[in-house]
Amino acid sequence: MDNISKEIEAKFGNQLRTRVNGILIDGDRLLMVKHRMGNGRILWSVPGGGMHFGSTAAENLKREFMEETHLDIAVGDYLFVHEYLNPPLHAMEHFFAVKRINGNVKLGKDPELSGENQILLEISWKSIFDIQSIPDDSLHQIFWGIKSLSELGLWKGYFNFGNNSIK
Repeated sequence: MDNISKEIEAKFGNQLRTRVNGILIDGDRLLMVKHRMGNGRILWSVPGGGMHFGSTAAENLKREFMEETHLDIAVGDYLFVHEYLNPPLHAMEHFFAVKRINGNVKLGKDPELSGENQILLEISWKSIFDIQSIPDDSLHQIFWGIKSLSELGLWKGYFNFGNNSIK
């Protein structure tokens, strides 16, 4: 196990995390962040992260967007929840529609991780064709097989896209 994997497991593993994530669509593109997950694995997903006790979902999502993208956002409709379960990681991921209020997109840092083990690698606006060209093992499960970005705003409810490794 490499150092990044060890730090991710130490900070986020073996506990249930509540995460908030923002779907920011500008025209025909979605804002996505490329994460280094350890052991050579990468993951493209939308900006977001863990909630802090005592702060609302909207407050946490605004903080996460500022940390990762340098954007000030307004949090819109609650869209859906996705359960990620692949020990040692387990998260309930809440997705919201968001709108840009102010700022220019710039890759930020994850303050929970040390400087040498930063996981944020790249930030990019992705079209549906860009997203479809990313291999599934490098793409968050909610994007597997989507045919349009508008689908993301239509989903309602609870999802687990077959990632529950505990039987």
